[in-house]
Amino acid sequence: MKPQQYKHSLICFFFFFAPHVIAVLVCSSGIQVAHASSHHHHHHHPRGGISKLFVFGDSYADTGNNRKPASSWGVPYGITFPGKPAGRFSDGRVLTDYLASFIGIKSPIPYRWRKYAGHRIRDGLNFAYGGTGVFDTRISPDPNMTTQIDFFQKLIHSNVYSKQDLSSSVALVSLAGNDYSNYIASNGSIQGLPGFIVSVVNQLALNMKRIHDLGVKKVAVIGLQPLGCLPRSTASSSYQRCNGTENMAVGFHNSLLKEAVAKLNTESKSSAFVILDLYKAFTTVFNTSQNHPGSVRFENPLKPCCVGTSPEFSCGSVDFNGVKRYTVCENPELAFFWDGVHPTQQGWFSVYSVLQASLDQIYT
Repeated sequence: MKPQQYKHSLICFFFFFAPHVIAVLVCSSGIQVAHASSHHHHHHHPRGGISKLFVFGDSYADTGNNRKPASSWGVPYGITFPGKPAGRFSDGRVLTDYLASFIGIKSPIPYRWRKYAGHRIRDGLNFAYGGTGVFDTRISPDPNMTTQIDFFQKLIHSNVYSKQDLSSSVALVSLAGNDYSNYIASNGSIQGLPGFIVSVVNQLALNMKRIHDLGVKKVAVIGLQPLGCLPRSTASSSYQRCNGTENMAVGFHNSLLKEAVAKLNTESKSSAFVILDLYKAFTTVFNTSQNHPGSVRFENPLKPCCVGTSPEFSCGSVDFNGVKRYTVCENPELAFFWDGVHPTQQGWFSVYSVLQASLDQIYT
């Protein structure tokens, strides 16, 4: 059976921004249905001299820092893993868990639980909070990236981690999507968006340099995912088409990030900074059709598994009487997206499978 293809017109867009008049041409094109293997491998023996993972980010990386009543602590989140809500914005594992598995360590515990963790902090710590950004966001009062790094710096100054610990560590940086949602929610103009993107990437680069300067050996930053393909953006087309304009803005962010990372590597005379291309990984999964045995067929990769029964409700919503105002698909393994923004465990696993070839960068 051939995968159904969702087509939309190729849109190209020029961004001009000062002080240098640079035109960036970003194009967006169609997407297709995907398949991915459903096998999950978890090895716990550090390899390549890396034994710690420090995570700075948002809900794509948070494994439990958000407090209740965040949706990640409510039913039906966590139904696949660990079988109940556990602070992850998914039905199961997220990117952090897969990266830790790749390194061969346990997923680092959330910063909020560090006092109860004992020796577990030797795997590193997760400072990511769902809803946060490079800058403050309206969505969340939780710590932005700068504050997350402040927490990390305090632990280093308190000798929780030694220089040796840091020299065998890698940092995952997963931020910026909420900055753009916040910009739009705050009535930021389309004309002002390129300038805002420049300021987000500039701050991101400063923060990454700071993490490296604190002694972390490698800093892996995610290239922004195709925000225009998130269900919240595709709902208006009944989950058939990505929003090309949003994806163009993401393309601009990612091209600036690439330049910033190249500059950081030049300045530090190293290859300490690497990009994990989430945009390419998401679109590869959307476009790939693999008919080998055991592959998973994402019926429609843009359609979420868990949806509110009407637009004012979202996944996990209940009314005043505690009545569910959402529905969950029969098999989350057949869905790429869990809710309006976040992938399912299977979605993350398929993205991780695409990224795996480039993950060796963290050892070079």
